[in-house]
Amino acid sequence: MISKGSSSQCFVYITLPRETKSVTAGRFVLTKDRHGRALGQFVYGKKYLSRADAVEIAPVELRRSSVTYETVRLGGLFGALRDSSPDYWGRRVIEKHAGKAQLGELDYLLESPDDRAGALGFGLGQDPPAPQRKFNKTIGLEKLQRIAEALIKEDISAPDHATVQVQELMLIRTSMGGARPKAVVEDDAGLWVAKFSRPDDRWNNPRVEHAMLELARRCGINAARSRVETVGGKDVLLVQRFDREKTSRGYARARMISSLTLLRAEDSVQARERWSYVLMAEELRRVVAEPKRDAAELFRRMCFSALISNLDDHPRNHALIAMDHDWKLSPAYDLTPSPVVSQDHRDLAMSCGDLGHFANAKNLLTQRSRFLLDENEARAIVSEMTEQVRSTWYSLARSEGVSEKDAETISGAFVYEGFSS
Repeated sequence: MISKGSSSQCFVYITLPRETKSVTAGRFVLTKDRHGRALGQFVYGKKYLSRADAVEIAPVELRRSSVTYETVRLGGLFGALRDSSPDYWGRRVIEKHAGKAQLGELDYLLESPDDRAGALGFGLGQDPPAPQRKFNKTIGLEKLQRIAEALIKEDISAPDHATVQVQELMLIRTSMGGARPKAVVEDDAGLWVAKFSRPDDRWNNPRVEHAMLELARRCGINAARSRVETVGGKDVLLVQRFDREKTSRGYARARMISSLTLLRAEDSVQARERWSYVLMAEELRRVVAEPKRDAAELFRRMCFSALISNLDDHPRNHALIAMDHDWKLSPAYDLTPSPVVSQDHRDLAMSCGDLGHFANAKNLLTQRSRFLLDENEARAIVSEMTEQVRSTWYSLARSEGVSEKDAETISGAFVYEGFSS
């Protein structure tokens, strides 16, 4: 949506591989076509294209070229730019700070602090600003927890000092999570996404999600590093930023796109026909440097989601990154169990075989060849992961601090009866 008084164009900056300062990649304009639809246009700058080290913003939609790219999808916002936009939580914070309930898409991009995921930045100046490198320290987690709780309760009603702190410290964009309150924090090891509890949580989310990331690693999955910190009597999950690499000169950044962009898909219920692990495997095979490795890794993640009833495995919770020139599947993140009642049939958010979304071992195996796996390889993965989850989830969860009560609450999520039927 183009709201009244909103910006209609901006410059797009990018941090090139292994660099810590951004350069101007091109210009984005949001206008309307002759039918009144929002029309987005992007063009790479000639100076940028002349650079020997210039890279593409994304392997889909915005490949490096001198053409003017246009789109009317997603309200005129290219998928790779949408991926740099704040998520639900970040938008709430910006709206609180601006005192408005509705802003234009470019407003969200321009108002976000520069700790968004990926390598892009946005501004009204032709030259990018110098990196501020201001990050909250992990020792301030308790204060951030209080600010998050205040915002959840809508106690912050006007732009004041606390709101400004929230704007500066608590924004992170779409592909790193959804509505959960979060902040970017720093310690000697680098940058972390701090994910806080909510009053309406059914169990200790930080402990459970951390345990699921550890369980994924035991299943042979490349999962994001995490740890749990207890501040003010409450647990906070810290997930290390895999799109940043700490150097003596600052942080190198990885380009990053969500699988929603890779699939050229949308969020709306009416446009989810492309939400598919099978399609995702085919699309990533076209753009990653090691297709066989990443396709098999995606198969493992699909199987893992079925085994723990991770029913929120939508395309925003998968991503591709490129720290150098080549693209690859990002580490896994946002893995959460859903102990639903049904023991016969559960569906993943993305279709996973000939039987659609059915989270069933036989269904997962129907399209194994699209993941570049033969029958023996695919069956071995399913069998090994099933046994690993069934035999270790409880002891692992308890060893990572999940309470007996919470373990009982989530127990129905693991290897449900319909998975192997």
